Amino acid sequence: METQTTPKQPSFFERNSALIKGFFIAFLVLILLIPTALIMALINEREDRKNEAIREVSAKWANQQTLIGPILRIPYYEIIKVEKVTTGKKEIEQTKQLRYAYLLPNQLEINGQINPEKRSRGIYEVVVYGSKMNFKGEFSDILLAQFNIANENIVWKDAAILLTINDFRGIEEEVKLKWNGKESLFNSGAELTIGGENKANQSGIFTPVEIMEDGKGKYEFDFALNLKGSESLNFVPVGKTTQVKLNSKWENPSFDGAFLPDNRIINTNGFSASWKVLHLNRNFPQQWLDTTPITLYDSSFGVKLFTPNDSYQQSMRSVKYAILIIALTFMAFFFVEIINSKKVHPFNYLLIGLALCIFYTLLLSISEFISFNQAYFIAVIMTIGLVFLYAKSIFQSTRLAGLVSLVMLILYGFIFVIIQLEDTALLIGSIGLFLILAITMYVSRKIDWSNVGVKKE
Repeated sequence: METQTTPKQPSFFERNSALIKGFFIAFLVLILLIPTALIMALINEREDRKNEAIREVSAKWANQQTLIGPILRIPYYEIIKVEKVTTGKKEIEQTKQLRYAYLLPNQLEINGQINPEKRSRGIYEVVVYGSKMNFKGEFSDILLAQFNIANENIVWKDAAILLTINDFRGIEEEVKLKWNGKESLFNSGAELTIGGENKANQSGIFTPVEIMEDGKGKYEFDFALNLKGSESLNFVPVGKTTQVKLNSKWENPSFDGAFLPDNRIINTNGFSASWKVLHLNRNFPQQWLDTTPITLYDSSFGVKLFTPNDSYQQSMRSVKYAILIIALTFMAFFFVEIINSKKVHPFNYLLIGLALCIFYTLLLSISEFISFNQAYFIAVIMTIGLVFLYAKSIFQSTRLAGLVSLVMLILYGFIFVIIQLEDTALLIGSIGLFLILAITMYVSRKIDWSNVGVKKE
């Protein structure tokens, strides 16, 4: 008597093997975000080391420079009346207190030549500069009547011209002032008391000047200043009309501050830029007493010697797309595995994911020595080459390994394009993700997910 055997039913895990592996791959993608987060921390650490190198070189050369002036300082006596009661009688006693009035020029013209240099600190390059500037302009009709200061209380003989400089170590030569044709040397020791919640003194240089006792007339000035600094050079527009012209051989300037240049030319020979600022464009007066307005700095403008190869910023942007690269690469392996009935062990996925993470450490380390674009190309070739050889051994097929490598090459190329873009990065990225989703949907339509295989036509 023949017995019939019941075919063995597939277990739950066998029926849902593709689904379970899909969940495992998704979980592995999330786990691999941990090393990418550590890589982000490493990028920040390397960038901090670079900034520290910049500070060390700047401290020995000269820091960023912001120039305020020239400002005319005139001392005067304020009469203070104090009531005193002695022997039943009221007496008024007068005392004098020395104070200062500050006046700004009617016209100010600054012409400067910036000569950039590169200094090395370990593997890092720091941009410093030397500059040659000429200041000229005029004061006219110096009157303090609007402050109710009597002419006899003004100490005209102690009038002085002030110029504040962030870092005195940048001054390379003696600074000589021509005041109505007469020369005098600047000395250090001048101070401006900047107002605000926390008052602070801004140090500078000064030289005495001669002014008529009624203050009337025109006073022309002219002086040259050779100044060293690092990274940026800025000016405060103290003139009623301030005109600044700068020239340099540096090809990558970044104009910042309260005012952009009215005219600028940037090419392979360097840049030239010019500004014209009126007193109506800024938020501080032409004259004040004692405490300098804090809004003085709000009107500063100038140029920063920008270094275009900011590899750390670009590396950080590339790491932010790591989840996209890892997820889509895993998806490519998963589809090849299902469509071609090839088995890829979870451990293989783990090793491939680690290779994709190491791509970013390769990119970071190589970009510290060469340009970011070259480093990206080398890191891509190394990573795709490694994955290609590994996939070839898994699938035992050069064609399938080449297909996965092509997908990776397209992904890395897509990310590279997004990194180079700024204003349109979101638009291009959104369109690219839409196309990737459309291709994924097109490929997955051939898969019979219930039986885990390619649908029969």
